[in-house]
Amino acid sequence: MGYRILKKQVLAPGIVSFEIEAPLIAKKAKAGQFFILRIHEKGERIPLTLVDWDRERGSITVVVLEAGKTTKMLARMEEGSEILDCVGPLGKATEIRYYGSVGCIGGGVGIACSLPVVKAMKEAGNRVTTIIGAKNSRLLILEEELRRWSDELHIATDDGSKGFHGLVHRLLQKLLEGGKRFDLVHAVGPVLMMKAVADVTRPYRIKTIVSLNPIMVDGTGMCGSCRVEVGGEMKFACVDGPEFDAHLVDFDLLLARNRRFLAQEQKALELFEHAQRA
Repeated sequence: MGYRILKKQVLAPGIVSFEIEAPLIAKKAKAGQFFILRIHEKGERIPLTLVDWDRERGSITVVVLEAGKTTKMLARMEEGSEILDCVGPLGKATEIRYYGSVGCIGGGVGIACSLPVVKAMKEAGNRVTTIIGAKNSRLLILEEELRRWSDELHIATDDGSKGFHGLVHRLLQKLLEGGKRFDLVHAVGPVLMMKAVADVTRPYRIKTIVSLNPIMVDGTGMCGSCRVEVGGEMKFACVDGPEFDAHLVDFDLLLARNRRFLAQEQKALELFEHAQRA
């Protein structure tokens, strides 16, 4: 028995949302957690952040960026089709409590990953300021959903087509220089973006949490592929994370480890796209 796709929605070019029937995962899902899926018997296992869940409907929602072979295959699936495996929820949930003023930052598809954290932080009584960023306005996603749960929503685009002209960490810096204060900052997105956010908040001594995205295989701490260095200690993102103190993460090591299979990933993508054209 597979996991049926209940709803598919294209949010932006190359970014697709799926609602998947997975009652056992939906029953226990929490903000900050992820699950691992495998499309078919010979497919690779990929981790995806849980964006939303409906316990009564027994479904989970994920937002996928078409980047490699598997995500492109997934994006081509339609409502009613089935995914072979879905395992989760995995990882430790975000520490949700009252902090006071919380800044939630999402970059690219990380915008979607920020949504459950924004909702949970708001429900815990915090004042939530959300900052989202993308290359251009066409790639901004879930803006209205985030606006609904945020006390403030700030937008940054690389090309200046909407909101602040520049990267999200520059917008964060501008807000802090203007007197904005946060008791906690939570960031999720590309590694370089999270590293830049950590560099901005460090001088202000603002506790900053990032959700890491290392290469992952089994998701249960067995394979060791997702190991990251935090505070000089080796951690497994799948069971110790995926969220860590941003000021303790060795981002340079994470970047290097994430490049390990670039050649193989590119070859697999080229073969897949060639087969699609044939």
